[in-house]
Amino acid sequence: MQKEKVIVICGPTASGKTALSIELAKEINGEIVSADSMQIYKDMDIGTAKPTETEMQGIRHYLIGNVSPDTRYSVADYKKDAKIAISEILKRGKTPIIVGGTGLYVDSLIYEIEYQNIEFDEKYRCELEKRVKTEGLEALYEEAKKIDSKAMEKISKNDKKRILRVLEIYHATGKTKTEQEIQSRKKEIEYDYKVFAIYWDREKLYERINKRVDIMVQQGIIDEVRSILKKYDKFPTAMQGLGYKEVVDYLNGVYTKEEMIEKIKQETRRYAKRQLTWFRKNTQTIWLNGEENIQNNIKIILEVMN
Repeated sequence: MQKEKVIVICGPTASGKTALSIELAKEINGEIVSADSMQIYKDMDIGTAKPTETEMQGIRHYLIGNVSPDTRYSVADYKKDAKIAISEILKRGKTPIIVGGTGLYVDSLIYEIEYQNIEFDEKYRCELEKRVKTEGLEALYEEAKKIDSKAMEKISKNDKKRILRVLEIYHATGKTKTEQEIQSRKKEIEYDYKVFAIYWDREKLYERINKRVDIMVQQGIIDEVRSILKKYDKFPTAMQGLGYKEVVDYLNGVYTKEEMIEKIKQETRRYAKRQLTWFRKNTQTIWLNGEENIQNNIKIILEVMN
């Protein structure tokens, strides 16, 4: 039996995924399922570059702003929710378009990876957090590298959330993250995923990132962070996210405002580089030139779909 087609548009941050996906959805009667690990959170709009109601142009979006920032939301949670959304869209005779830059989220769907929903051990997490303060994050990065060198190839030395996750998975299961992924890819892939990614000349992409960060600051990301910290009793998990942790550090006096802005730009450029490396490993990816007219890229997508 022929599998139903699902479009995936991925690529680095600030590459134009939102604009392309909305125009495509308008043209093909599509609806959008986010694959962004930060846009999933409520109240985090500016720093995650969530599309506004105006930008959405009446296109229905799923998995945007539906999880509290102080909630742990795993890849297993994402896959379950994304599959429900895809099924709903198909039932209504529309085309699902997965859009986002979180490689783990995209891979969980296109490779049908079954991530175990590992029980969170709060005591062990507290121990790891203490060790970050006493030994430094790099020491834990090196420890994680000894446990699972393959997984760590894709993880930055500054990515505290994912470094700790590798250690937590091993602590909870006795298996590495990589071993689990190999075992979990045995399930048949449910849909015919057509994967596209947007690329830019590096310097132009970096210019777009720098401009986006300046806009976020103008739009009020500092007030957004203040508001979140005031609203939630405990420090929200999502505040570890790129852009947010730097603002928290600024509010705590670690950086001046100018240093904070430069730090966000630098870390976002590094993140974009890692995203590109990740998506290049997906051999089925069809690359679209970000400098091309949106309609030309839609034409390429439609040719592949037909």
